[in-house]
Amino acid sequence: MAYMITDECIACGACEPECPVGAISEGDDKYVIDPNKCVECVGYHDSPNCAAVCPVDAPQPDPAHPRK
Repeated sequence: MAYMITDECIACGACEPECPVGAISEGDDKYVIDPNKCVECVGYHDSPNCAAVCPVDAPQPDPAHPRK
């Protein structure tokens, strides 16, 4: 499933450059992940890199967007 960024996001920006497919962008008050672009880093990393670098664990699996 795609990942989403929860309200725990502190807008530090650590996740954005780590996304290999450019699915993360700056939103109004937090970063957001485009679920149509997110590939969970499959083929790039062993696990979602955004979650690995986030200091507050804001990136989480998005149950509304299962992998296709």
